[in-house]
Amino acid sequence: MTETTRLAPGDKAPAFSLPDADGNTVSLADYKGRRVIVYFYPAASTPGCTKQACDFRDNLHDLNDAGIDVVGISPDRPEKLAKFRDAEELTFPLLSDPDRTVLTAWGAYGEKKMYGKTVQGVIRSTFLVDERGMVVVAQYNVKATGHVDKLRRDLSV
Repeated sequence: MTETTRLAPGDKAPAFSLPDADGNTVSLADYKGRRVIVYFYPAASTPGCTKQACDFRDNLHDLNDAGIDVVGISPDRPEKLAKFRDAEELTFPLLSDPDRTVLTAWGAYGEKKMYGKTVQGVIRSTFLVDERGMVVVAQYNVKATGHVDKLRRDLSV
């Protein structure tokens, strides 16, 4: 397995256009002029990913008030994302990247440790992209629980 290229603050955020839970295309370019949190998670409807998504949902109003949108990306198909969104009453876009092209471009897919073994998979990661499309925050291997609170503290939101 090879080392995954990682993004850092000051890098240009890799462009993407992916289907959301309803099959509509959402692009990073749609957020030009606004700040957006782009977060990558392994699988919809799993305990950790549900906790993380619900934390973003519960803090979305304050993030939006601070001029920050939220987008979640996983390898799940749109149908699974729709079930996840509806079950958890999520109010921000969930995007589907089944071929993992966008995950890889952002450094959110690659080698990771899981239960003491090295495996290939989704690396739980969170980024803040500014109004010009530049990475301001790049966090890899984040914890599902407590991550949104820490992010809010770091961003003074």
